[in-house]
Amino acid sequence: MIAPIEQTLAGLRARTALWRRAYETIGVVPTMGALHQGHLSLARAARARCDRVIVTIFVNPKQFNNPDDLENYPRTEEDDARKLESIGVDLIYVPGPDQIYPDGFATTVTVAGLTDMLCGATRPGHFDGVATVVPKLFLQTSADFAFFGEKDYQQLQVVRRLAADLDIPIEVIGCPTIREEDGLAMSSRNLLLSDRSRIKAPVLAEVMEEMRDALLSGATMGALTPDAKARILHAGFSDIDYLELRGGEDLQLLNQTKPGARIFAAAWLAGVRLIDNIAV
Repeated sequence: MIAPIEQTLAGLRARTALWRRAYETIGVVPTMGALHQGHLSLARAARARCDRVIVTIFVNPKQFNNPDDLENYPRTEEDDARKLESIGVDLIYVPGPDQIYPDGFATTVTVAGLTDMLCGATRPGHFDGVATVVPKLFLQTSADFAFFGEKDYQQLQVVRRLAADLDIPIEVIGCPTIREEDGLAMSSRNLLLSDRSRIKAPVLAEVMEEMRDALLSGATMGALTPDAKARILHAGFSDIDYLELRGGEDLQLLNQTKPGARIFAAAWLAGVRLIDNIAV
């Protein structure tokens, strides 16, 4: 059975009020739609943990610093609802912009430190958009648990920080990255790749895995990075925003691995920006 779709905050709160009165726990999976197996894995994790599960679909304009990127972002709400059918989601919340940013909305949330590197350095304002919409969704759904994928690891750390700093009573749970059979991290943006580009895309993960193995054998990022970037570009990527080793919690730049470290990458392939990260 396809879960009901709610488009208004009033309707959402009417439903969650009933669940609250029954002392049921609520899990939320915030998404921007174009759902893939990575998103579905988050919904399954929420289903296993919570009495009630809400999946939100909202293409947040404040997360896009490029208007063309916002315009081209895939929107597949009917297909998304069908994909969620087998999981037993209780509600799909698809608010219009007026339900999130009503007339007169004038507040922006900023998380310092965690947002001035990696994607934050090349996408100005992106994480302010994340940090502004996520508390809204947390409070609107009154969820006890929120589920985010480790594929967007910097985003996960930003959300954990803001939830703690703002005393929002919710547990933020990170779930493993889901990959295609060839290793490409699943992403809604993969839908924008041509067949030819899709064949080249897994090279990014392949190079990162080779770097991980070398780091565990004692190599340094300074020694590995030039050849790694050359291989990515030779495969057909046009530009590399970053290819770095950073701490898993504070995201501080590293040259050698330490417990919790991760390799982070963002690169452009045929006009599509792909991001990935792996634990070392």
